[in-house]
Amino acid sequence: MKNVIVTVVLVALGVGGPAAAQEPVWDPNTVELQRLPVAPGVYALVAAGAKELEAKGVPLATTGGIVVGSRASLVIDTMLNQRLTDIVLKEVGALTRGVPTYAVNTSYHGDHSYGNALVPQSTVVIQHEATKAYVDANFDADVKFMLGAFGPGRGIETARARTGDVLVPKSGLVRLDLGGKLVEIRDFGFAQTGGDLWVWLPQEKVLFAGNPVIAASPAIPWLLDGHLQDTLDTLTRVRDFLPADATIVPGHGAPMKKANLDWHVQYLTALRDQTRVAIANGATLEQAVARVDVSGAERYAIYGWVHKQINVPAAYKELKR
Repeated sequence: MKNVIVTVVLVALGVGGPAAAQEPVWDPNTVELQRLPVAPGVYALVAAGAKELEAKGVPLATTGGIVVGSRASLVIDTMLNQRLTDIVLKEVGALTRGVPTYAVNTSYHGDHSYGNALVPQSTVVIQHEATKAYVDANFDADVKFMLGAFGPGRGIETARARTGDVLVPKSGLVRLDLGGKLVEIRDFGFAQTGGDLWVWLPQEKVLFAGNPVIAASPAIPWLLDGHLQDTLDTLTRVRDFLPADATIVPGHGAPMKKANLDWHVQYLTALRDQTRVAIANGATLEQAVARVDVSGAERYAIYGWVHKQINVPAAYKELKR
């Protein structure tokens, strides 16, 4: 374990639903996670029945990952509460007879990072520097938001902050050698939070995407922090980076092929272009929300919330400037 190579190269919510919801769109107390092999030594932890449910537009629980090398292991996203983190640790134990050497957070969202405080202290936590800055300044408010999204009694009340031992700088890259498994943890640019990390395995051609790629169609990006054009640019950059036969593990869905990323780029492009037209025609925000309607996205079960209450207002605010 002590021979693991870590190189830092300075190359420069999925959470749930409307805060007023009485029930979360998925329940961390009951969801079952399945370990799916993606490549030798590479696994996705995915909600049971994910493939069938996401095709129907059903929002799914957080997807995590495990990468196992001959010398070390890596967990992608530590989950929301004790129950889910324990599932991750149990799966790591079954694969390695040990605990994770590393854990990376793809964003600050609690369902991807609250488990940091629940993994062993020996596990090295890797975050984007912007994620650490956010947690340091906003953790209590973030827990309050997550309680609003998921409701009480789901292990959120006891959440404790644990930030990164290794921080990825803006536009930076961390390389891990797990022993026969090379991992690149990359910042491709703003994709949802400004602290978004992508976990790329170049030999296996597997990309863990986190929330910037929620799931396959009809799921759509969530512009929770705005930045429509930045997000579109980043997803286009990621698409151009990936080889044609790459596998993407999204933030809340089953593994998918690179071609599925086209839908997310197309949605954001249509959102931008339609919003521009609405603004040019003098539309108010309310009128833009009524007019901007991306065909196919309406099959997403929470389209009315994500598209009409989050994405169109974010696009309107940005493009109106």
